[in-house]
Amino acid sequence: MHLPFWLTTAALSPLLFYQGRQTRQEAPRLPEASGEPFGQWGSGAPIFRVLVVGESTAAGVGVQTHDQGLAGQLARALHEQSKKTIAWNTHGINGAKLTELRDALKGKTLPRADMVLLSMGVNDTTGLTPRNQFRQELLNIREDLRALHHGPLQLLSVPPMHQFTALPSPLRQIMGWRARQLNSVYQNLAGTSPREFSHLRYPPISDTSMLASDGYHPGPAGYRAMAQALAEALLPILTAPDINRCP
Repeated sequence: MHLPFWLTTAALSPLLFYQGRQTRQEAPRLPEASGEPFGQWGSGAPIFRVLVVGESTAAGVGVQTHDQGLAGQLARALHEQSKKTIAWNTHGINGAKLTELRDALKGKTLPRADMVLLSMGVNDTTGLTPRNQFRQELLNIREDLRALHHGPLQLLSVPPMHQFTALPSPLRQIMGWRARQLNSVYQNLAGTSPREFSHLRYPPISDTSMLASDGYHPGPAGYRAMAQALAEALLPILTAPDINRCP
């Protein structure tokens, strides 16, 4: 099924290697966000706790402080839409693949959460991680996080890399092709194991004013737009029976 991708990639490999190297050299490398990687929106004891783990989006690349990033903005949007106090925590590693994230999480003490969102896929896309390996690492990280959360792991869609205008053509199209293949792994797991995984879609950022200065990562407005769209999909979890709610 995926033979055409590999044949095309092999045929274009000299050009793709050159374009990838040039992109890495020319693109500005933004730092991870600073400040505390946790907080809450609303007063009093939180009734719902959000944990985001992953790569650059979880690390807050594109914004100055973590409260402007995905976890902080998602908690804010959930608070605004539910009028309830929402706590958030984030742990991300810029440039990490799933295997590297798992290794890092093994030595990290993270809080229990009512919802855990995984934001991964870009680096496994560019690194051409085999789909079977990607799937197995998702199963592994689900087990690793079980002590923190018993409900489904929320899998954030792999970004549509064919729309990343910071990437030249045909590298952009090849990476988009691969991103869709890895995203189909998410969809398959959510479809076959709904108690373990859930797949989250969000509108791609088409307004360049919402991007950071590298033209690649979301800026504050981009994270805000993502969070608002995701909060609408996740809001029912706040009112669901609390059998998976952490104490």
